[in-house]
Amino acid sequence: MILKTEVMRTNLTSVVDIIKEMEPWVDEVMLLRELALSVGMEETIKWGGPAYTVDGKNVVGIAGFKNYACIWFYQGSFLSDPDKVLINAQEGRTKGLRQWRFTSMKEIKPAKVKKYMKEAVKNTKEGKKITPQKKAPLVIPELYQNAFKKNKGLKSAFEKFPPSHQREFVEYITEAKTEETRKRRLEKTIPMILAGKGYNDKYR
Repeated sequence: MILKTEVMRTNLTSVVDIIKEMEPWVDEVMLLRELALSVGMEETIKWGGPAYTVDGKNVVGIAGFKNYACIWFYQGSFLSDPDKVLINAQEGRTKGLRQWRFTSMKEIKPAKVKKYMKEAVKNTKEGKKITPQKKAPLVIPELYQNAFKKNKGLKSAFEKFPPSHQREFVEYITEAKTEETRKRRLEKTIPMILAGKGYNDKYR
């Protein structure tokens, strides 16, 4: 079993503990973890979940959600995807990220998964990556500005996020077509901000 090898994983216990919280997909995610380690990637924790890197660069993330277990390929748009299994879970928001979902253990074919992971490792070593386009300066919506005035802790929590995370919250608000929807979205994001959780953390 790969779990018994001495692969570079100084935070083994932490990763395993995180995976144990991913019910009902613990077995599936543990298998995906083994496969990621078997192709020579290094294990770490990013955005609260197991991530696998090459030369310090993100290659793969694994997770278990309510209805499926999955692999995230950070530069998945470069994968050849011969089996047409990859999806863009955030269409219109992400360019490089691709996800492979599994709804049962039998859907995880180790040889096939390793083939995709090896290609992702190869692409990373070759320097293939999406270069982010320069974005316009972030403008904080009036709804957030008013909320910040009422709750200084909210403003402080928001400012602790990196610019990319702040932009995700802002875009979520400003993309709503009606004022009523914008207010609902504001109320939804306030607890997330106070808890230090990015709007798209579950996808990372």
